[in-house]
Amino acid sequence: MLNSLTGLGLSDLNPGAWAGSALPASSDVIDVHNPASGALLGRVALADVAQYERVVAEACRVQAEWRMFPAPRRGEIVRQIGDALRAVKVELGELVSLEVGKIRAEGQGEVQESIDIADFSVGLSRQLYGLTMHSERPSHRMYEQWHPLGTIGVITAFNFPNAVWAWNAMLAAVCGDAVVWKPSLKAPLTAIATHVVAEQVLAKHGWSGLFGLVIGRDAGVGETMIRDPRLPLISATGSVRMGRHVGQVVAGRLARSLLELGGNNAIIVEPDADLALATRAIVFAAAGTAGQRCTTLRRIFVHRSISGALIPKLVAAYGQIKVGDPLAEGVLMGPLIDAGAVEAYEHAITTALAQGGELLAGGRRLHGNFVAPTLIRAVRDMAICREETFAPILYVVEYDDLADAIHMQNDVPQGLSSSIFTNSFRSAELFLSAKGSDCGIANVNIGTSGAEIGGAFGGEKETGGGRESGSDSWKAYMRRQTNTLNYGTDLPLAQGIRFDVG
Repeated sequence: MLNSLTGLGLSDLNPGAWAGSALPASSDVIDVHNPASGALLGRVALADVAQYERVVAEACRVQAEWRMFPAPRRGEIVRQIGDALRAVKVELGELVSLEVGKIRAEGQGEVQESIDIADFSVGLSRQLYGLTMHSERPSHRMYEQWHPLGTIGVITAFNFPNAVWAWNAMLAAVCGDAVVWKPSLKAPLTAIATHVVAEQVLAKHGWSGLFGLVIGRDAGVGETMIRDPRLPLISATGSVRMGRHVGQVVAGRLARSLLELGGNNAIIVEPDADLALATRAIVFAAAGTAGQRCTTLRRIFVHRSISGALIPKLVAAYGQIKVGDPLAEGVLMGPLIDAGAVEAYEHAITTALAQGGELLAGGRRLHGNFVAPTLIRAVRDMAICREETFAPILYVVEYDDLADAIHMQNDVPQGLSSSIFTNSFRSAELFLSAKGSDCGIANVNIGTSGAEIGGAFGGEKETGGGRESGSDSWKAYMRRQTNTLNYGTDLPLAQGIRFDVG
């Protein structure tokens, strides 16, 4: 088996459902391949609905006790999970690279993100604050407090097979929740390794089963999860199509959903921008992770007066992006996840050229799942520019007026991440104002990807409206309770109502 797997202590990958310890394997087995080489990484037996039931039941049982465990002590256990991830950062990061094709720096960077959110959550465990309000009634006190929500379901996509789970699980744990995780079938090995690392810490403290892992198909396990009345929150990351379905089903049972869906992110480059800075940011945001981030840069709007200077810089930079084995030294872009992603890449380029686009760089499949990062000069209002293609394709549009560029940026169904490059205070403030970017993330002089864990992550419109990671996103994992205490001997009613009896 691979060094990164054996280094993580994974000698048996057959169980698809875990609740502290392995459950019996099923006959439904998937092969997991390295997208770069095609080599078989392992075989994973998938869970069925019966196994799912056992995992959820165990998580709910443990959560009933965990919710009464003091939050700072919950934070201490999360701290130890973060330390356990630190100890295997290299091996786990390598596994991410092997399984989903991220370059070495990005694979380890993803694990570092999980470590960082664990650290963030430790501090949060002592800051789950409520509010105190003055009552209009004499001898009364009012306040708000937050209680654990329960056991939550987490559905993750292939492109962040470790970090998105951590965004949810670390916060949920300090908030007093249990977590049942359904990872992408395109990245089950990273999920198993991550789960084993966390479970070892939990088991040491007698909390085995707080985190459950169920690797199963959407039609069986996925549908059961989103319809499960024991799960008051479903946090799902994936496509808009998936999110619509999850949101409708979860809303139908009056539960909560936290949706992180598609992005169609843009950068506006103003005439006074630092072009060297903008070039570096654009290239990483567009080609990083082979364009397979929800925050990947898909569109740039370049002021017509500087397009003649910026576009050649981008073309030259694209020619220097080394594509190849993601674990090899100097490689900046690995493969797409599978053949289906390559087909989507090729279809988008063909469509863009048919709609009047001009190919400036790339535009071809190299070999296997490897493609060339692609730059296309787009005609305004090209239909393909409104779609999210999970691949390294960047559309360039010229503009004359900043207000018009902001309009074009916002005129898409998605609303995740956005940026402007400018040295103008007024341009930056307009972009960040209520009539500027309509995205959940709006940056100045940095790219669209690489969000820090301190700020709440998420977007608007078809991106789903969810917020994960930092800031006050912890509130999604808790329930609010308003308390009023009467310490007097009278019973005055609110709003001055009189209801005297006798």
